[in-house]
This record gives sequence, C-alpha cells and structure tokens, in this order.
Amino acid sequence: MLTLADVIEALDRQRPQHAEHIITQAVIDSRVAIPGCLFIALPGERVDGHDYVGHAFAQGASFALVNRDFSGQYQQLDLRAGQPVDLPAGLDQAVCLRVDDPLAALQQTARFWRARLDVVVIGITGSVGKSTTKEMVAEVLSRRYPTHRNEGNYNNEIGLPVTILNLTEGHRRAVLEMGFYVPGEIRFLCEIARPKIGVVTNIGTVHAERAGSQEEIARGKGELVESLPPEGVAVLNFDDPLVRDMAARAQAQVLFYGLDPEADLWADQIEGLGLDGIRFRLHYRNETLHLRVPMLGRHSVHTALRAAAVGLADGLDWAEIVSGLRTGHMQIRLMVVRSRHGALLLDDTYNASPQSTMAALNLLEELDGRKIAVLGDMLELGQYERQGHEMVGFRAAETADVLITVGERARIIAQAALEAGLPEESVTETADTAEATQLLSGLIGPQDVVLIKGSRGMRMDTILPALEREP
Repeated sequence: MLTLADVIEALDRQRPQHAEHIITQAVIDSRVAIPGCLFIALPGERVDGHDYVGHAFAQGASFALVNRDFSGQYQQLDLRAGQPVDLPAGLDQAVCLRVDDPLAALQQTARFWRARLDVVVIGITGSVGKSTTKEMVAEVLSRRYPTHRNEGNYNNEIGLPVTILNLTEGHRRAVLEMGFYVPGEIRFLCEIARPKIGVVTNIGTVHAERAGSQEEIARGKGELVESLPPEGVAVLNFDDPLVRDMAARAQAQVLFYGLDPEADLWADQIEGLGLDGIRFRLHYRNETLHLRVPMLGRHSVHTALRAAAVGLADGLDWAEIVSGLRTGHMQIRLMVVRSRHGALLLDDTYNASPQSTMAALNLLEELDGRKIAVLGDMLELGQYERQGHEMVGFRAAETADVLITVGERARIIAQAALEAGLPEESVTETADTAEATQLLSGLIGPQDVVLIKGSRGMRMDTILPALEREP
C-alpha cells in the first residue's frame, strides 16, 4: 500500500528513512476520512478543504496535504524547499505535509505511484455510457483479476489521481473512466494513468456548450486513443463514424465493436425484454454466441459489446466474459420503484443528453402499460440545444402516451412531439418539478409506467421521492 515515504519521495525526489507509515486511503472529503488516511485539502468554488483539516484528523486521518501553515496546531513537514526532509523522531497521527499546490502534489504523487504498480489500466471515455461501461468492464475483468475502478464521477483531474492512490500492489487491473471538458484534459489524465487498453463509447453533444462542436469533442476524446502504446488495444465503436475514424490516430491495435458485420465484434437479433434484460446474438471471428444479459434497453447491447471486447483484448476466455456479463448488473443509475399509486417509476435522473434520453425512451417503449414520459431540460448542449431537444420530442411522440415537460428548454420537446403527432391533450408543459409532481400525483395509476429524465441542474431527482411518499 501507499506509504508516507512514497508521498515524500514523489514530491521531494528523495526517499526518507523511518517513514514507512501506511496510508490506508486518499480522500478529498473529510466526511469520508478513515483512520490512517491521507486528506488532500483542495480549495474549491464554494468551500476550501483547508477549513476541514481538523475534521479530517478528528475522523482518524494521519496526514494532510496542505498549502497553509498549520505548524501551530499539528506537526508539519515542509516539502517545498527541495531539501531532504528531516523527520522528527516520533510522528503523531496528525501530520500536515506542506506543499505549494495540493492539487499538483496529488497529481504528482499519483503519477509516481502508478509507475510503481504492476497494473494494467483500461481507460474509458465517450459522451454517453462511460459509467455503465466502466462497471461492466470491471465485472468482466474481475472474473480473473483483482480489479479496481473509479467511483461515481471521480473521472477528472482530481478524482482520477485519487483513485490511483487507492490502488494497491494486489490490484492487477484498474478500470478508469475519463471525463472531457477541454482539449488536452484526457491526454493529461493518460499521462498519469498510462492506460494500455482504451475504450471510446460514442461522440454526442453532451458538454458541447463548453467543449464545442462534435468534431472538437471527438478530437478531445481521441486523445485516449493517441495515448495508447503500440502493444495496447483501442476498442472503438464502429457504428459511430467519429469514433471509427479515430483508428487512424492509433499506434495501438484496433478492435471495432458494433452492430455492423464489418466490425470485429458485432451483435444482431437484439431483443429487448423490458425489465428482464436483453437477448442478442454475438459474433467474433468464426464464433457465435447466444446471450441474455440483465441490462435494461436494447441500446445496452453496445455496453455488453464493449465489456466483451475488453475481455477479448485482455486475453479472457468466453466463459469468463459471459460470466461477467451475467453477474446481475442492470443499470447503475436507473432506479425502478413503485409509487404509492402503484405505478412503475423509472428514475433516470442522474443526468441527460439527447442520446441517453432517447435510449431511456426506447426502454419505456419495451414495457407494458400506459407510458408517461416526464422530461426536463437538457443542459450544456450549446449549438445543439434546439436540435437535441427536437430529436427527443420526435422520439417521445413515438414511444409515450403522455408527455410532461419540465423547464423552458423542454418546451422544445413538447413542440416537437406535437408536430410529430402526439395529441395536444397528451402533452403538458410545466415550469418546474413541483408543478410536474403535483400533476403526476393526480394522473398516474397502477397500470402506468413513468420515465423521469432530465439534467441534474433541473432537480428531477425530487420527483420520485414525492411520488413514493404518502400525501
């Protein structure tokens, strides 16, 4: 495991004696600090981690990376001078490691620790499906190897280094989701993580407001492909032209997956089974497998193909791959519950883009009952805002019996659905989630299936708890 000596060597370039204190975990939130951990005090837009150093130590943290003078409160080791660190004879359980920049120190330590580990890293990026793919790939690889993955949204210049510091010598595979906002970001993450296998899911319009056009997003996400070594493997979506073209940027081998028979690994005869998963036929070289996996929606076949492709690229056999695909993972961010009215609620409110919303509508189409779609604004679409909302509206008209929109941008969804033929009495526009919740409370019954979907900023996640509660 990571030790104090490792951190000092990473930052000071010299390894001190008598500093083999084990660091149990690296954390950036004092609330999750555990005994023996390293707390990284990061200044943020709303709070400064330095204000919580005391709380981290009270939780049991042994060390904190800081850029303030805490010498009057705790033992402090100054790592700024570039001179050998003079360790005191006895170290208490509360030691501040003072650096110029805690974030840069975190990243440098992660780079050092990654170089020390004998682990194969799988990097995953794309506009939609990164997290689900990460979970499925980890399930497949864990059939053979001790496997680690980043949690939640730990996929940026802060979360990914933290994840790497929490790797141990016992891990043999690390599956790391990589987010993208600006050019150069994924290349920077790859310099730290050094992936051998890279997966690109698709190129959509999510974050277009910040990242630019789809072509610019493709260039940014393609940095993962460019960063792979010649002995590595790029797992690319053959069905997405912008991803398929990334093959020209790879020095690594390329393994295409998709629904086209020209792909190396492809699927057909796809059947959605509603909440019972999906069934499909998988083809690879001269082999054909008939599979049923517990993932929701026909679109999930791409997730299964990505996980299978990584397994093949990493040398797993079909028994291991199929076992991983069938482990019971359904959809990490979709909750399925019953309301107090008896209606089936599909809560997919983690976030929303045109691609993920249309996939959710496809799942809604597979289920029995009156179909009600509650769709909120999709944020950060930039130049694709009208086009994206219109696409969703057209698809909603094909899949939903009732459409309720939430927010100003979602009015475009309602207008498009009306243009596509959804009756006027079946479409209602609401200003916020409170109004939508009140409308649903008097509308839904035991035979209804309700999809709730929208960007996080719309607080769509407040609807389901209100429908579960007794009034």
